[in-house]
Amino acid sequence: MASQDPSDRQNHALETEDVAHLMVRCLQAEGVEYVFGIPGEENIRFVDALNNSGIRYVLVRHEQGASFMAEMYGRLTGRAGVCSATLGPGAINLLLGTADATTNSTPLVALAAQGSLARLHKESHQVIDLVSMFAPVTQWAACVQTPDAVPEVMRKAFKTAQSERPGAVFLAVPEDIEAARSTRPLAPLQVDTVRADAPSPSQIARAADTLATARCPVVLAGHGAARAGASAALVRFAEKLNLPVATTFHGKGVFPDDHPNALGAVGFMRHDYSNFGFDAADVLVCVGYEVQEFDPAKINPDGKKRILHLHRFPAEVDAHYPVTVGVEGDLSQSLDALAAAVPETFSCKAAGQRIRALLTEELDYGKRSAACPLVPQRVVADVRAALDREDIVLVDTGAGKMWMARLYPAYESNTCLVSNGLSTMGFALPGAIAAKLARPERKVLAMMGDGSFLMNSQELETAVREHVPLTVLVLVDGEYGLITWKMELELGRHGHTRFTNPDLVAYAESFGARGHLIKSADELLPVLRRALEEDAVSVIACPIDYSENLRLTDRLGTLHGPF
Repeated sequence: MASQDPSDRQNHALETEDVAHLMVRCLQAEGVEYVFGIPGEENIRFVDALNNSGIRYVLVRHEQGASFMAEMYGRLTGRAGVCSATLGPGAINLLLGTADATTNSTPLVALAAQGSLARLHKESHQVIDLVSMFAPVTQWAACVQTPDAVPEVMRKAFKTAQSERPGAVFLAVPEDIEAARSTRPLAPLQVDTVRADAPSPSQIARAADTLATARCPVVLAGHGAARAGASAALVRFAEKLNLPVATTFHGKGVFPDDHPNALGAVGFMRHDYSNFGFDAADVLVCVGYEVQEFDPAKINPDGKKRILHLHRFPAEVDAHYPVTVGVEGDLSQSLDALAAAVPETFSCKAAGQRIRALLTEELDYGKRSAACPLVPQRVVADVRAALDREDIVLVDTGAGKMWMARLYPAYESNTCLVSNGLSTMGFALPGAIAAKLARPERKVLAMMGDGSFLMNSQELETAVREHVPLTVLVLVDGEYGLITWKMELELGRHGHTRFTNPDLVAYAESFGARGHLIKSADELLPVLRRALEEDAVSVIACPIDYSENLRLTDRLGTLHGPF
């Protein structure tokens, strides 16, 4: 066999590149701006290849934080956020934010190192079957088996993550594959964007027939409406047909809460004010609603309401969500077409007036309250006053989420962000870092309980080091308040929910952040405003009185409809 000429080998080396650099070129082609992660021994080439690529590597302090950052970047931009970790424990730490992204219909691509192909078939140091672990919580999970497959695998990852219904994708890259070169010159594949189809005219006609026979239809706008940018079409639809509109927690802001047709948000654990708007409804027009957002039994308990399902994909099967007509396609086009096909308007907004009055009454009570620890209504009112219409608040899971999701007025999509698919704790601080990077022109507030704050508070150092100005409002009650609330409601007692905290002001300052302690109710709003204006990372510790929780559920229990 003839030996290869040395010059041929040199030319081949110039024409091909290692997988690490090829992956980075694929990320560039996808428009990736940030990779959130922690380097490991098995992915050092990939991390090194990011240098001088124009992609900013954001070093985090825990891989779980990286996954939440990637998720919130994807939630706000519609483009897959990217997180990266080493094999074994590093990859495992990406699992929670990856699952959260899938259950919250958010595009994310998680990249993890893996042991070399030669040892994947046997017991080996730090090697576990990562693909099988991530498969149940992703849209697609795969291991890169050959260098030549990288352009296809990377394109498929982003296309899968970003197409409706969006979610997470996981790729494992063995260490020998990362270092290997392709057998021929390769380039990233062309990015093709999937466009939504126009709705079927026959389905629009069927939906119009159903709506024309309705006595009191109500619109429910979900996360899909926010992702589709359907706010303007939703307002046109509601105004033309004179219909009341409620949103899910994920849909908050897609229909502005100061619109006269607004019913507020549904999804609370009890029959809240907004739920009364559905009691007399005979037809539900569900726009971008996904069953995972909240149980449809809360608005259709006997399963007898007729449902029009407008979305990019078919509805999940649920006994309380029997779809009379499904309209698949672009949501704005579907709403406009349906509005044009229904000649009459409706008059079932009386419930909305009562609901808005009750919500306003709660907020006014909060504004007047001078109690310290602060009542939750005061916190919600002051947060709303401190933020402009387009500013962003990320509300972590806990009792604070319940108060904010039901009471906080939102006027634009994705300005009040919660996790309501998986409802995970600890996402708001790392998520706020990504939110500020994605939307640097907006003020960003992370609102967390003291329980969730300490789950990922190490990312304060990331925010300070990376010069990402944001504010963290920590609601301090020394317990897992939502669990106490649930225990008291269902058991009449509670236990094992109390804990102690460090000095949160000193804790924040130890990271180089600014710390504030609220000592009276009238301090919160000016401190919030000042912190949000500063080019710094700030932590505000605010004592809160969650005895209001049981008062709320007791008060809701005495309400009777129809409104």
